[in-house]
Amino acid sequence: MMDGKTGVFQTCAFYFLLLFLHDANGDISYSFPEEMKRGSVIGDLAKDLGLETGALSNRRARIDTDETEKRYCDINVNNGELVVADRIDREGLCGEKASCILKHELVLENPLELHRINLHIQDINDNPPQFNEETVNIEIRESAVRGARFVIEEAHDVDVGQNSVQQYSLKKNDHFILATSGNTVELVLDKELDREKEQDINLVLTALDGGSPQRSGTVVIHVTVLDANDNVPVFSQAVYKASLPENSPVDTVVVTVSATDADEGINGDVTYDFGHVSDDVKNIFSIDHKVGQIRVIGTVDYETTTSFEIRVKAKDGLGLSSYAKAIISISDVNDNAPVVNLKSLTNPIAENTPPGTEVGIINVQDRDSDNNRQVRCSIQQNVPFKLVPSIKNYYSLVTTGQLDRELVSDYNITISATDEGSPPLSSSKTVQLSVADINDNPPVFEEQSYSAYVSENNKPGSTLCSVTARDPDWRQNGTVIYSLLPGEVNGAPVSSYLSVNGDTGVIHAVRSFDYEQFRSFKVQVMARDNGSPPLSSNVTVSVFISDVNDNSPQILYPAPEGNSFMTELVPKAAHGGSLVSKVIAVDADSGQNAWLSYHIVKSTDPGLFTIGVHSGEIRTQRDISESDSMKQNLIVSVKDNGQPSLSATCSMYLLISDNLAEVPELKDISYDDKNSKLTSYLIIALVSVSTFFLTFIIIILGVRYCRRRKPRLLFDGAVAIPSAYLPPNYADVDGTGTLRSTYNYDAYLTTGSRTSDFKFVSSYNDNTLPADQTLRKIYFRYSFGYSKIETNLQL
Repeated sequence: MMDGKTGVFQTCAFYFLLLFLHDANGDISYSFPEEMKRGSVIGDLAKDLGLETGALSNRRARIDTDETEKRYCDINVNNGELVVADRIDREGLCGEKASCILKHELVLENPLELHRINLHIQDINDNPPQFNEETVNIEIRESAVRGARFVIEEAHDVDVGQNSVQQYSLKKNDHFILATSGNTVELVLDKELDREKEQDINLVLTALDGGSPQRSGTVVIHVTVLDANDNVPVFSQAVYKASLPENSPVDTVVVTVSATDADEGINGDVTYDFGHVSDDVKNIFSIDHKVGQIRVIGTVDYETTTSFEIRVKAKDGLGLSSYAKAIISISDVNDNAPVVNLKSLTNPIAENTPPGTEVGIINVQDRDSDNNRQVRCSIQQNVPFKLVPSIKNYYSLVTTGQLDRELVSDYNITISATDEGSPPLSSSKTVQLSVADINDNPPVFEEQSYSAYVSENNKPGSTLCSVTARDPDWRQNGTVIYSLLPGEVNGAPVSSYLSVNGDTGVIHAVRSFDYEQFRSFKVQVMARDNGSPPLSSNVTVSVFISDVNDNSPQILYPAPEGNSFMTELVPKAAHGGSLVSKVIAVDADSGQNAWLSYHIVKSTDPGLFTIGVHSGEIRTQRDISESDSMKQNLIVSVKDNGQPSLSATCSMYLLISDNLAEVPELKDISYDDKNSKLTSYLIIALVSVSTFFLTFIIIILGVRYCRRRKPRLLFDGAVAIPSAYLPPNYADVDGTGTLRSTYNYDAYLTTGSRTSDFKFVSSYNDNTLPADQTLRKIYFRYSFGYSKIETNLQL
């Protein structure tokens, strides 16, 4: 036997004689020898397809095969060459077939394109001829005549063509010569046998193939010389045909062969056996040596082999034999479910992907044949995808509607494939597809507006409230950043009042607020995501400042000590309950912090006067008597209702007198403030000048007294409140005792100094004077600022 490696080396010359063919359907064909090394170049696909080298990589070129086939070649996407991917043994792939073609498919994507590649495997002489047995035993009767022929089972070479068995040679001997005709090898008796001289003869038969280098195989033919057996078994037919469904159970009878021998006795006993068959046949079928039944002993698979050709030998008792052929066709049954393969998938896909976009390529294979191989593909309902048939058994997975990651972020797409067999078989494959986010949702605040409540005098940096916005987008597209929109509050930038934490939305006060300056204000907070481009939304935050008791009551009348010198004139005839004067105060706070109460904390005569707790009206508690001191000094405390309570005090000076002549006694009233010498001089001058007027008035009063009885006078408490005393922004709070308008007061304003003036006011009370009496009002005012005396007398 010749060295196989040497034969492979020599036949590799086929590698340099590759034949590239294009058939009528546009298929690509290559021809090359078997047993080429892995990585050997078969052909230049890029050049043969007219493509740029880089196009194969960009279009995801790949070699595809059915699931039943092994991939023996691959493509180098960098240079476009088709190379050997695995060992290619022609004999193992195609057996004794004259033509050995492997079919692969070249798949190109974007757009989807399919080319069939036919690989013609050329045989090399890598196998020697082989006989079925190492020794062939033949029994020949010595009665055999010269020229008798004895069939010898031929040698088999798994190579084909010129590399198969081409000739036989018989080693020189005295009795036999060799005769060949086609595949028939016969020993021809050239010289009669003589059992008494030679009972056993050993012949050497050599089979030679036509390869280069030539390979050979030998067998020893042992001839036993017997008495005459002149008939060989004869089969009832030369070829037996049978059909066998795949998956037939073990021990199924496929076909029965039959042969007869005209001889009698042992010479006529026929036994059956397989001739030269492959191991695969021996593993699937057996033959009954006595009756010739061929039975199933293994698994019959149509997808592996569609037919078997079995050589059957019939042999009589003395060694004469003949041969017949049994052809068994395997019929297909629907025993293979379709297989769904995902060949390409774009994952993830953007949620703004337009409908009709191809996102994946699906390939469906069924190993069965005919109708059993026809497959229908479908996709589950309620998903925005569909299958579009493409080339052969390929489908494109395309979108059918708009995707929204915020509604569905992942899809499990189930693809079902069902063949048309009976009964039909089906299978499915689930494709997981994720939707990539884009920034298509602005942040949305949880509330339409926010309100924050804070007490005045708050600490800078204190937390007012928190705003929250949600963005259903993913990662940075859903990351929310908060900020204040530019604006002004009371003419100042809003950022000087508030700040917002960009990450948490917590709003802090930058400064301390004053309720008396402003009670509420509004700001705009923007929530912006971190997408590109960013999206945003705004919300209004209303800040309400609540009052705290941080302002003491402010007394408007009488003016605070040290700023004015004011005295009220009280008639001696005043009865108990008469209104003498009124303390007027305001509080810059609001609510209960501005509810004021009035209290006399000190008085010259504690039982003579009382003050309204809520009105501030000073009234007599009893009738004034002659024993009461003419000069009365009241210290009034005004308190608010805050917690803690704040207060202010003032002094009220009252002069009990009906006669203006008693006015000089004012010089004895004690004030806490020290008057200047100039003031003393002016008072003396005033008293002197006023004496004249008082005398005149007394005369007039005397005349009037003579005419009628003097009426009882009650002081009605006319109070003059300069409007200049009222501070700005004070509101009249009804019912709080601050600025009640229940009483009607006459106001008189001097244009001189506010720091040193006094006024005597005598009024009337409509409830105490008779209707027929003449009304009388006496006004006396002296303005130190202008040294001017004004009188107003009405009789």
